[in-house]
Amino acid sequence: MFVDEARVHVRGGRGGDGAVAFLREKFRPKGGPSGGDGGKGGDVVFVASNATRTLVDLSRQKRIAADDGRPGSGRNRAGRGGDDRVVRVPPGTAIKDADTEDVLWDLLREGERAVVARGGRGGRGNQHFATPTNQAPRIAEDGRRGESRELVVELKLIADAGLVGLPNAGKSTLLSRVSAARPKIADYPFTTREPMLGIVSSGDYTEIVIADLPGLIEGASAGAGLGHEFLRHVERTRLIVHMVDSCPTDGSDPVENVGVIRAELGGYSAELAGRPEVLVANKADLPGAADGVARLREAYGNVFSISAATGEGVKELLAELFARLVPRG
Repeated sequence: MFVDEARVHVRGGRGGDGAVAFLREKFRPKGGPSGGDGGKGGDVVFVASNATRTLVDLSRQKRIAADDGRPGSGRNRAGRGGDDRVVRVPPGTAIKDADTEDVLWDLLREGERAVVARGGRGGRGNQHFATPTNQAPRIAEDGRRGESRELVVELKLIADAGLVGLPNAGKSTLLSRVSAARPKIADYPFTTREPMLGIVSSGDYTEIVIADLPGLIEGASAGAGLGHEFLRHVERTRLIVHMVDSCPTDGSDPVENVGVIRAELGGYSAELAGRPEVLVANKADLPGAADGVARLREAYGNVFSISAATGEGVKELLAELFARLVPRG
């Protein structure tokens, strides 16, 4: 199951209490205070790991807490620190404050870490409170509470190119043709319910990652359909591959359909609307496709005409993607 958002409460461990103790040895009758310090509470740490690809495990945990520190003891012995709680998340995970929606951390690469809730400091034992006028203090500090906060964790897939378009534009078929990915393909809208990544090789040891993203509908930028769940993943892509059905069976206008998708991208983010785009007219093998391609080129200029089903024009499209995404020395 692909899960790309989770809400969780995190709490750092409480620091251990300082101890009240006095040194009592046969040959040191005035040994003095010997209460040790409490141990520090553990931290809650999120780590980006390629070993996980969704937030499904995190979504099942409503509360995550690190271990508390242990109290100090006599003979100036400090308590053991609490163990950190390490949570693995996929690269591309953004961690936001649930109240303000501010992005606090953005874990993009394998191994990047974020301490999302620090453990509390351990309390000082009575050894720290001796003074010339009070050489036998009977006070010690309590351990401090750890940090506590509510977080929203979002996964935004990292890909070189993202396939966007209305449902049934042929995005999944194209991905299955150019990579080893095997997305679900069927002749009805919203076949793709979750993003899927495919790695495409050029033959000269270079690769790009292409994401097949769920189909958009009009109103998606306002939350309709898969809405923001889809658009979140487009943000990480360097290049938008905008696929359009050149001869829609529903009688819609392919030129207008391009405008619908562009409007939704712009409604979500002005920066996203300005992202580099390759416009692809699919289903060139069907009757009536040539007319649709001609109208698209008249309206938008350079348009790649392909058939994801037969492979027609796909080689030329991939050459364009590699030219744009892979720098040449």
